[in-house]
Amino acid sequence: MPHKIGFVVVSSSGHEDGFSARELMIHAPTVSGWRSPRFCQFPQEIVLQMVERCRIRKLQLLAHQYMIPSKVEFYISESLPEYFVPYQAERFRRLGYISLCDNEKTGCKARELKSVYVDAVGQFLKLIFHENHVNKYNIYNQVALVAVNIIGDPADFSDESNITSREKLIDHYLGHKSEDPALEGTCTGKSDYISPLDDLAFDMYQDPEVAQIIRKLDERKREAVQKERYDYAKKLKQAIADLQKVGERLGRYEVEKRCAVEKEDYDLAKEKKQQMEQFRSQVYEQLQLHSLVDPEPVRRPSDLPLQPLAHSASPRHQQPVPSLPQEDRAPESQFAEPFLQEKPPAHALGPSQHSTVDLSPRATDLHLKTHLQSVPYDERPLPASRKQPAVALEPEKSDSDVSEAPRGGAAGEPEPLTEKALREAGPAVDVLGESLVAGAYSKTWSYREDALLALYKRLMETPAGTPKEELKSMLRASVFLVRRALRDIVTPVFQASLKLLKMIITQYIPKHKLSKLETAHCVERTIPILLTRTGDSSARLRVIASNFIQEMALFKEVRSLQIIPSYLVQPLKANSSNHLAMSQIGLLARLLKDLGTRGTGFTIDNVMKFSVSSLEHRVYEVRETAVRVILDMYKQHRAFILEYLPPDDNSIRKNVLYKTIFEGFAKIDGRPTEAEIRAQKKAATEEAEKRKKEEIKALQGQLAALKDIQAEAQGKEGPSVEAESQDTQGGKAAPPPAPEVPDNHYLDNLCIFCGERSESFTEEGLDLHYWKQCLMLTRCAHCKQVVEISSLTEHLLTECDKKDGFGKCYRCSEAVLKEELPRHIKTKECNPAKPEKLANRCPLCHENFSPGEEAWKAHLMGPAGCTMNLRKTHVLPKAPVLLPGKGPATAKSGTSGSKVGSKIPTPKGLSRSSGRTYTKQ
Repeated sequence: MPHKIGFVVVSSSGHEDGFSARELMIHAPTVSGWRSPRFCQFPQEIVLQMVERCRIRKLQLLAHQYMIPSKVEFYISESLPEYFVPYQAERFRRLGYISLCDNEKTGCKARELKSVYVDAVGQFLKLIFHENHVNKYNIYNQVALVAVNIIGDPADFSDESNITSREKLIDHYLGHKSEDPALEGTCTGKSDYISPLDDLAFDMYQDPEVAQIIRKLDERKREAVQKERYDYAKKLKQAIADLQKVGERLGRYEVEKRCAVEKEDYDLAKEKKQQMEQFRSQVYEQLQLHSLVDPEPVRRPSDLPLQPLAHSASPRHQQPVPSLPQEDRAPESQFAEPFLQEKPPAHALGPSQHSTVDLSPRATDLHLKTHLQSVPYDERPLPASRKQPAVALEPEKSDSDVSEAPRGGAAGEPEPLTEKALREAGPAVDVLGESLVAGAYSKTWSYREDALLALYKRLMETPAGTPKEELKSMLRASVFLVRRALRDIVTPVFQASLKLLKMIITQYIPKHKLSKLETAHCVERTIPILLTRTGDSSARLRVIASNFIQEMALFKEVRSLQIIPSYLVQPLKANSSNHLAMSQIGLLARLLKDLGTRGTGFTIDNVMKFSVSSLEHRVYEVRETAVRVILDMYKQHRAFILEYLPPDDNSIRKNVLYKTIFEGFAKIDGRPTEAEIRAQKKAATEEAEKRKKEEIKALQGQLAALKDIQAEAQGKEGPSVEAESQDTQGGKAAPPPAPEVPDNHYLDNLCIFCGERSESFTEEGLDLHYWKQCLMLTRCAHCKQVVEISSLTEHLLTECDKKDGFGKCYRCSEAVLKEELPRHIKTKECNPAKPEKLANRCPLCHENFSPGEEAWKAHLMGPAGCTMNLRKTHVLPKAPVLLPGKGPATAKSGTSGSKVGSKIPTPKGLSRSSGRTYTKQ
């Protein structure tokens, strides 16, 4: 049948440091996978060699959350050429391609697991990755692959499958049944069956050690089915299902530990490590793995020898049951008992050895999420053993019969209180009794829950005529136990404490007409702990705690005390967790809408001071909520809010948050925002320019009409002027005209780039001028060619001898050395370039200026232009050389031959010819 095929990475086109393609050979929750180099060329390639020639049936890819290739192609080959570079394309046969989602819907927080079914034979698999999907997180345009999985059969047995199929067909017609019907649908009943344990999701979200144990149990289950030992197979199946949830939980702990190490939070990492070891130890004990997998002992996280659990440790046990023997020593009848049982006690164990394990089938399904700690998990454990099979659910009991016996019918009592607990809970023991307090202090969660529910029932049944002092004593003792239970990590215990606290505030105190001081005592003693639980690592507990605080703040008995708002407006601590900060400001925002600021504990002053200080918080969600609170406050109080904010000016608006706030104020007031004002000004400017152009066009039409009239008048006066000219020639001679430069010699002694004319500009003089003096030219620092400054970027990218070392910056459009690109993007020089139609871009001073050819001359030669043109700062301006008998010279275009309209007062005023470059080798 198809199974997971091992492979090695033969080669890859490149990788980022620390993310080699060899990472793909490991499947575990903490692997990082492969990443391409930064700003790499596409496509990228990876070549895998399978351990043997095989027939591939299924390929699986686990993509990165934001470094996502748009397309991945698959190629297969029987062998590789003797040399790897370059690969011979004809050796690989294309199988096809898959497209990956851009992940915008999830905000780049989920990873896509792509599975594709193929049927191809070979030993080498090539993956080709195309350009990445663009998003705000992938700033270096990389692609990545977290894991790849290959499932197939050995190719040598591919022909045997046809023979087997023919034999099965013959047996079918002859009426022979070679296999047991119970095997249909299993791995032995279908030749194309793929085990879930070979799926990529199994290894990527399972603890590696637990995954190994699960595979051994699965192998034994198949052997038991073949031997028709179905009871034993059933127990193994349940053990595998429970272990899969355990492995997922341990995998999540491992990821959380790795994240804590990366953040250098070593206390949290140590806590997670101890939590993993304790949980693993408890699971291995209760599942009796030595009885299920006996070829080799299971590795224990701790060095201490593990003792079997005493039956008194769990309140769910009614009587001791025998342990599960090993398969080769037990008769068949013994396998009818549940596999989750404990061995008879060899000796009594202390209270510290009581333990329970969450093996509940109610745990959430596996989700392919990047942050495993965000996956909700049902904290409620399942009892270690019962009379009924382990898959059966326990019937729920009503509140009325809680006090009669522990739920589930378990016998025994909670362990007695220690001396420390007695000293701590002395007043509560005097009022409520030692047995109830011992249950609240028990190390078994079910005893703690039962104690709270029993206390709930006792308080509800307290008669109305009870003395006030006794009522107050019971209330304070109950609040003491509630405070302890609010810190409990088990969800049912935590929920029971909330139920008890709500009853005390809304029913017990009003029923017995106790004073507001008792209500204030309940709230003040519990609200700090509840606020702390809103920062819990469990998302479920965070939501429960936040919702209860909001509900409690709206109780009519609590609302008038104004206690909860005073806690919510306390400044956020710098070392507080992100969840705690988000929960606190989220609660404030919700309660502010429900309660308002009149006699509720919320005032303009304390809310605004808290919100403004939250604008500096490191978490984006906190800052965003603070902006929303400020806008809500402005809707109600308008001008009073402005006193707590800085003045609205351009320097303050550089901060995006304040810009958002002030634009929100404008929308609330019905005023146009800054963007709308700019749009209006732009529209008005465009309208004015349009009218100006129309006026110029009208004036040009009038001027053309005047010229036509003048031309007609000159035509009529032509004969008389000609006669006068003849008379003049017959008399005195007219003065000789001033010598002019012939048109065919106009470009002599003239620089066609800067427009300067000089008698020294002979052929050699012009070479020297171009090489050292012309303000429109520069020398390339890499190839020493002389190029126009306006085309320097194009030269470096397409013509320079070193062009392969340059790349074009996507922001400023300039040519930058490729190894300098990451650093260049962070510098001030890399300011965004405008489109060519709107502005020119100077490669010397990195500034944008007006478009057009003449604008280049004004920028490079003008006094207020480019400050980085070294030729302008080192070369003194030269006086213009006037030709004999001529005024100041005018430049002429090198292509069309027409003169430029402006005269040349200095060499800097000359216009440039249409010629592009001049090179001196």
